[in-house]
Amino acid sequence: MNDLILPAGYEPKLGVREVEVAIKEIKDFLEKNLAKALNLTRVTAPTFVKTGTGINDDLNGTERPIRFRVREYGDGEVEIVQSLAKWKRLALARYGFREGEGLYTDMNAIRPDDRLDSTHSIYVDQWDWERVIAAEARTRETLERTVRAIYDVVRRTELYVASHYATIHPCLPRQIAFVTSEDLCARFPGVSPREREERVVREHGAVFVMGIGADLADGQPHDGRAPDYDDWITPRPDGGRGLNGDILVWNPVLDRSFEISSMGIRVNAASLREQLKIRGVEERGTLLFHRALLAGELPQSIGGGIGQSRLCMFYLRTAHIGEVAVGVWPPEMEAACARANIFLL
Repeated sequence: MNDLILPAGYEPKLGVREVEVAIKEIKDFLEKNLAKALNLTRVTAPTFVKTGTGINDDLNGTERPIRFRVREYGDGEVEIVQSLAKWKRLALARYGFREGEGLYTDMNAIRPDDRLDSTHSIYVDQWDWERVIAAEARTRETLERTVRAIYDVVRRTELYVASHYATIHPCLPRQIAFVTSEDLCARFPGVSPREREERVVREHGAVFVMGIGADLADGQPHDGRAPDYDDWITPRPDGGRGLNGDILVWNPVLDRSFEISSMGIRVNAASLREQLKIRGVEERGTLLFHRALLAGELPQSIGGGIGQSRLCMFYLRTAHIGEVAVGVWPPEMEAACARANIFLL
């Protein structure tokens, strides 16, 4: 309940049934334009994967996936996905995608260890996407160009929503700003990474924070990242490390920064080895996904996830993610939301 935000005098911009219609319109418009902007083909995604293959996303390395046994699979164990960061790269190779081509899918995950608040649910839905790039394109320039393309789609979708609903007014700036986690650490010493984000996003309206996972000058990473999908260790020409980051926008309803996407250039064999060593999990190198990558069987790629309910929440100016996605909430949260005129689906 500590992160539950109850805006004073909150009034929903749309009725419940209008929200349901708008969600479909938003998803159709955004994914169509995202596919066009990045040359992506929609593919079908798994809800669960085999345990012990290294395909599931370990997130920060502490979250527990939901596991169950399948009788017709010899009582073998499978687990519900937490994201598709590694599965997508296997799919690029298996389906024969070439340089400049990519895929996207509807990812539906269950993360039982996630906190529950205004912006987090144990149910996670996002557009997961992945695109093949050349080895020499693993650069900051490629990352920034891709971020700008995605942000352009995000902003055009906001204009589309505003054109259909008179109660919603655009607020995103025309351009997204780029900052590095190293710059934020130096600029705002003595405060938490979250507070650094709050300050810079309030200033710019939309920001891509680059370089998340490696330790900064204060001895701590900006945020946690698993060692086996995003590249957060490769040095950049600016002196920092990492070819990944988060897209953050200013949320006018919650009056705070708001993450809508995590993405990055993926590890190659060298950065995978180094990141596994740093995290002390070198034994993962024997797993199916990791063996394929280290053997050069997977393409170099860039990819990420874009929160579906997160963006619907932002576009429709709701105060709680439960207004656009069905979830399970503590009774005290349900009661507090009801008192604040927040209708949870």
